[in-house]
Amino acid sequence: MSFKLTDIDTSWTLFLDRDGVINEEKKDDYIRNWKEFTFYEESLLAFAKLSQRFNKIIITTNQKGVGKQWMTEADLQNIHQHMVEKIVAVGGRIDHIFYCTDLSNDSINRKPQPGMAFQAKALFPQIDFSKSIMVGNRMSDMEFGRNAGLHTVFLATTHPETTFPDERIDYRFNNLLAFTEAL
Repeated sequence: MSFKLTDIDTSWTLFLDRDGVINEEKKDDYIRNWKEFTFYEESLLAFAKLSQRFNKIIITTNQKGVGKQWMTEADLQNIHQHMVEKIVAVGGRIDHIFYCTDLSNDSINRKPQPGMAFQAKALFPQIDFSKSIMVGNRMSDMEFGRNAGLHTVFLATTHPETTFPDERIDYRFNNLLAFTEAL
């Protein structure tokens, strides 16, 4: 399912993972409140250009910390509210955030299953999965992309040891800004 970055126009949809893509990931833990959320400086710089390039920008994020009751859904929504405010302040946008708090790895909505992509398509029927990209930092993000029929971009922010080429990965970049600059 290879494609060229030059194929991307304003009819495309960008699906983004959150932790390890937009913000620093906490190793073996969860971002539990806004004080613990730290943007990658380069990801914040990418949002203005991404907002001009893509029709929809959708975040799909597994958030098992809520399901484990290590944080509340209100905590998660507070994080997302502040995150979106900062992205808008730099000229970017997020059209919607889908998150899965389910504990079961078999949940249809938990990546790598494609449920959050189907939720996005239900909310935004104009999304064409063949003109959509999933950008993430884990192989579960790449598998989510493939399971939904999306193109995939792997960011080596937290797992630079990940082998490439790999049939689940179309492109690989060091971070979100590097991907954005390649567009």
